[in-house]
Parts: sequence; structure tokens; C-alpha cells
Amino acid sequence: MTMAPTQILRTTLTASGTAQEALGALPIQSKAQLASMVANDPLVDDLMKDGVENILPRLHFNVNEARIWLEDRRMLLLDALALGALRNEIIELLGIEGARGVFTRAGYFIGSRDAELAWKIKGENTPQDVLSVGPFLHALTGFVKPIPVRTNIDIAAGVCDCEFVWKHSIEGQIGVQHTGEVACWMAVGHASGFLSGVLGRRILVREIECEANGGSRCYAVAKPVEEWPDAQEDLRYFTLSHDAHETCGKTEHVHASVAAVHMTTSGAPKLHPPHPEIVGGSAALTSVLHKVRRVASTNTSVLLLGESGVGKSLIAREIHQCSPRSGKPLVEVNCAAIPEQLIESELFGVERGAFSGATESRPGRFQAADGGSLFLDEIGTLSLTAQGKLLRVLQTGELERLGSNRTAKVNVRVLAATNVNLYAEVKAGRFREDLFYRLNVFPIPIPPLRERRDDIPALLDWCISRLGAYHGRKISGVTARALQTILHYDWPGNIREFENVIERGLILAEDEEALDLKHLFSSNFNLDIKHMLGVSSMGTVHERNIAADTSFAATAPPLEKMSLKDWAMRTVQNGEADLMEIQSTLIEAALDASKGNISKAAPLLGLTRAQLDYRLKKTA
Repeated sequence: MTMAPTQILRTTLTASGTAQEALGALPIQSKAQLASMVANDPLVDDLMKDGVENILPRLHFNVNEARIWLEDRRMLLLDALALGALRNEIIELLGIEGARGVFTRAGYFIGSRDAELAWKIKGENTPQDVLSVGPFLHALTGFVKPIPVRTNIDIAAGVCDCEFVWKHSIEGQIGVQHTGEVACWMAVGHASGFLSGVLGRRILVREIECEANGGSRCYAVAKPVEEWPDAQEDLRYFTLSHDAHETCGKTEHVHASVAAVHMTTSGAPKLHPPHPEIVGGSAALTSVLHKVRRVASTNTSVLLLGESGVGKSLIAREIHQCSPRSGKPLVEVNCAAIPEQLIESELFGVERGAFSGATESRPGRFQAADGGSLFLDEIGTLSLTAQGKLLRVLQTGELERLGSNRTAKVNVRVLAATNVNLYAEVKAGRFREDLFYRLNVFPIPIPPLRERRDDIPALLDWCISRLGAYHGRKISGVTARALQTILHYDWPGNIREFENVIERGLILAEDEEALDLKHLFSSNFNLDIKHMLGVSSMGTVHERNIAADTSFAATAPPLEKMSLKDWAMRTVQNGEADLMEIQSTLIEAALDASKGNISKAAPLLGLTRAQLDYRLKKTA
């Protein structure tokens, strides 16, 4: 007689002791069937439940862009042998002590980041609930499988006394060649950073036994720093200076900051919109900022190149603020917004009586920026006449007001920006070649947002925090499907479009509601996102077609316009066809609609009362 998956699980659980080990004993076909039950089976412990329900849906792949995302964090698949080779190289260069510090600090940083993610996932719950996410996050990376042996945590009383085994530790395996030393350095750092970030106090994890030095297992203990009599022996690896006292002071501040990240920024609405800032840390943005800092201290003209909305004005302000002219004015001019017949008077000034309506003399933008910087946005729209006068100012520092033959000296640094190909404009005869080469002394290309997606999480946090405070809105976060779309959409309007979309979402969402696609994108919006991969509850990777995913309401047609066959086809294509789950969901929906009345629910499903009652007893 064939045993049901749950029966097999109960049998193997008795022998193995944990649900994860019991799952490993199941046949493949039973695993597949059990996947749909795992979230509701009381035998499956919190580690597996949290992973299946809360973590795996947040992990997604974009092969075309060579990116793996866990929530808003970019991840990597790393060869274990490559890590071992890297570890050995660092040991050879820095010695055991130096290498241990490097890997411990790296693990601590990752653990702190995992604490931030845990608060995002379970921020409305208690710290004990948030702590349950940590082991699965650590196991998901493949470094180690934490198994709690004893857990005694009382947040109010400040108690943290935990012991756990690190099973299948990759560090323990690759560190065997260095006998006499504990080797799970990153695991120590990760656990310390995660526990400290969640509990809001300094927790030190110490590896008591390690496979690398002949131990039968990798065994660790976690306690508050002050409860370790010789904590300095370990704390010196958590700071670059290896100064234990300095470490205590620094980590206390870090822990307090990490522990507070789950709190949503709120407060009274501000009177003015938040001033845009340069946000992000991608390699592309770092390269731009490096050029900015190199050229800022000089007086040369700078030409900013990039698509509309990439932030050319922000870069111009950064150049001015980093220059010796920062104490002088920065005057910004959008050349495309000024009529052609007025551009000369706006830039160079006008004398009284120069034209009809000029009742008094007034200086132009160049004289207003004297001693400082002048930012000319959309410079490619200037007329040829204005281009000639601009060239003269750049060459001689002299100008003449409109209607005057007197020359005035100005000391202005010109920062120009354009979203068109000026070289092509020169070839077409619409832009002066001599002016082009005068402006193109130090060009800075600014990449579009689609080429620096690593900056999107930071931009998202900035928009939610600042714009939320400005509009007096407090949201609980961003749904997994909305975040996935935000990360992989190409953003043709760049940062300007990004800010507008997030601001619209903040306005449409209710307080304490998570931003979803319905808040961000209109119903006729085309989500042209390809090469998306998802992870099933069994850990297998499968392709997802977001444009055809019924869970993305912005692209799916209304249910009343979708045939049952279309719905079934989409469900199968998206790898979500679980017959038992679909049946249970339909029954639950019918019972909800009939307020629990089985006799009324049965006709909604095309069943008799006896048939529905039989199915309810079968699934109970």
C-alpha cells in the first residue's frame, strides 16, 4: 500500500528529528506533491515555512541582464572552489589573522543586510518572528545550514543565549587544510550581524567547535558581548583596526541603526517637495562621480551627455558644489524653455529701449552667475546667432547686452547638457563646430537607469522615504511582484519617470498598504519584460512570462473577459498549476461567498451539497 507524503513525512520525522531531514528522505514524486502542502502542514517547522512562503517568492533571476535579485538586493552564484581559492590567496597575503578579519567583517555586513531584509518581510511582527527568517536566509546562500540546538531569547529582559550547529558548512570543509584554527569566519560574522541587527544590541557569536580543526561538527554559541569575559579576543576581527575598544563604540552605533531600519519614515507633511539627490552606488554611477570630482576643482567647461531624465542637472549641481566656486551662485537655464527671440536677452542681458517693451536695462544670466557657474540645459536648441555669442564669451570672457555696444567682463564657468548627438547636429549644420569643440573639453556621459539597475533599490528607498513624508503617506513596503517589475522595467524616462511612478503609487496607496502594480502602472501599461526566471517551492528555476502572468493585474485582462481556458493556460505556463491547491482555493472562495453555508456554496461550484461535503471531509 502506497503511503501518502504526509505519512512518509511522519515516519521519517520520528527517526530524523527535523522536518528538513525528513523532507530529504522523501521520493521525488512525493516531494513534488508535498510542496503544495508545506505551508499548511504543522509538521514542517518555521524555517521551511518562512522560506517557502516569504523568501523564495522574493528570489528571481534575469539571465538577459545577468542579475539575480533577492528582494531589492543583487545576489551572486559563487563557485565553492573559487571561494576556497580566494580564501587561500588572502591567507597567503594577509596571514591567518588578517584573513579571518576580512571574512568576519564581510559576514557581519551580509548578516546586517539580512537583518534589514528580515525586518522588511516581518516588520509588523515581533523580533522573535523576525529572527526566524535568518536561518533560511543563511541557508539559501549555500554557505551553511543553521540548526538551532537551544534558543533562549527575551527581548524585554535583554536575554540572548543560543546554541546552534552549522551543518554542511562550506567554510568548515574548505578550511580543513588549516588545522588548529576555527574556519567558519563568515558564518560567525553573519550570525553576529544578523542577531545584533534584529535584537538591537551587540551580540557576539563564537564558534566553539569546528570541523576544520578536527571537530565532529561546527558548533557555535551566541551571547551579548558583555556576557563574554574575553570578548576582545573576537571583537578585534570585527573592525579593520583590530581595536577592541573602538569596535565596541562603532558596532553599538551600527546595531542601533540596523535595528531601526524596519521603521517606516513618517512625520508631518513638508511644505516643499524634497530636493533631488544623487542616490546610488552602482559601478556606472561611481565612474560618473569619479569624473565629477576630477573636473570639479578646475575651471574647464563640462558637457553632460545623456538621455532625458538621467539626472544631468543633479550632476551639474554636484560639480558646482565640489568646485572652488561653490560659494558663488549656480544659475540654471533651460534653453529649450525660452523662445528663440528671447534667448539672447535672457543669456546676455538687455539695454533699455533695445526692443518694444524693454523699459529698463537688466543683466542676463551670465552676469547673474558672475564668479560662479552657469548651467545651460538642452544647449542643442540654441539658435546659431546665440551660439556665436556664447562662443565669444567662452573664448574671451566678454559679452554685450542686447541693444548695447559696450563690452562687459564676466568670470563664469559654463556647464552644458544635451540629450541629442551634438556631433550629428554639427554634421547637419545645426550646431557650430567651433562651439562644439569648445564645450566638449571634458564630456561626461551619464548612463540611463536601465544600465545601472543596481541603483534602483536605493532610489526606491529615497522616493518612499522623502516623497512619503512630503505627501503625508506611510506605506508598509512594496509587494514582491511590484518590486520585481520595478527592478526589471527599462524605464525609458529614466529617473524622472521612476520618481513620477513611485510618487503616483504613494498617492494612490492607502496608509499601511504595500505598493502594488495597481498603484504604480495604469491598466493599459505594457510590461515588456523578458527573460525572467522564478524559483519554485522545491527550489527549481523556471521561466516566467510576466506579461502573461495573471498575478500582474496591470497586464492581465479583466477576469470577466478571460475565458476559463485562457486562465488555465496561463496558470500552467507560469508553473502554478497545482490541482489540489486550485480545488481548495475554489472551495474556500465559495464558502466565503456563502458565508460558510455549504448548501449555498455547492451550486456556486456546480456541485450538490453531498459532493461538496465529501470534498471538505476528504481535504480536512
